[in-house]
Amino acid sequence: MAWNNQSVTTEFILQGLSSSWKLQIFYFLFFSIVYAATVLGNLLIVLTIVSEPRLHSPMYFLLGNLSFTDMSLASFATPKMIADFLSEHKAISFEGCITQIFFLHLLGGAEIVLLISMSFDRYVAICKPLRNLTIMNWRMCVGLVTLSWIVGIFHAMSQLAFTLNLPFCGPNEVDSFFCDLPLVIKLACIDTYILGVFMILTSGMIALVCFILLVISYTVILVTVWQRSSGGSSKALSTCSAHFTVVTFFFGPCIFIYVWPFTNFPIDKVLSVFYTIFTPLLNPVMYTLRNKDVKDSMRKLSSHVFSPSLHWST
Repeated sequence: MAWNNQSVTTEFILQGLSSSWKLQIFYFLFFSIVYAATVLGNLLIVLTIVSEPRLHSPMYFLLGNLSFTDMSLASFATPKMIADFLSEHKAISFEGCITQIFFLHLLGGAEIVLLISMSFDRYVAICKPLRNLTIMNWRMCVGLVTLSWIVGIFHAMSQLAFTLNLPFCGPNEVDSFFCDLPLVIKLACIDTYILGVFMILTSGMIALVCFILLVISYTVILVTVWQRSSGGSSKALSTCSAHFTVVTFFFGPCIFIYVWPFTNFPIDKVLSVFYTIFTPLLNPVMYTLRNKDVKDSMRKLSSHVFSPSLHWST
């Protein structure tokens, strides 16, 4: 660990998505709209679940926490990316770069646990309905959410444990719009092969294993649903398909990027945009357009917000 005093890099240059000024103006407008929609959509889900008593159930409690995590995941780097579209010098301090890496892995680790928890909740509700209230009680739900943040913190700290001591004394250009660990460690002045292997084991393989377990879980759920023909089963099928869509779009890019950290592919930037910006937007879209209870509760909340005098008079 004698590398620490060798670091002379005080900032990194983010190359962004494009060097074309016209494209950057387009990206500025486009991603500003997407980011605003993501934050407002997820915030609306959180407020709806908190304010509507009939949504105070394990599934919606976990959904509300997922919305909060998605809103945070979309915010750790996107505002700076949007601001950088209007700036010629797209720089980030060393401390800011480390902070982005920390929050990316904190929120990513927490989201993985939440997605697994939501899968477990659907499994219990559909495959073991008589034991649903016993297993998925409020203590279990709070415990799962707490566990998600604990796992996220430990995962983020494990990724930074060695990175903080790496010597950065040469190139400082990051070929992305935010600091991602596979790209940053390549700028170190030493051989980082061992750290790359560590990253594969702690990020890539964990994401891959969790995704496989979720695929198995939802396969069991869907088989159980298809064996039924009631309206409740149709509703369960719609809910699970929404869950699985979010799971696929979140895990797919993560697996691709972190299973092959030694090689940069042109598609890496697109995948980074997808799981940090577009996937958090999928949450409000999938869960509101396909869920009648949430849509009805949102209409009720909107009527209270925009027509307060009407409710006071009644």
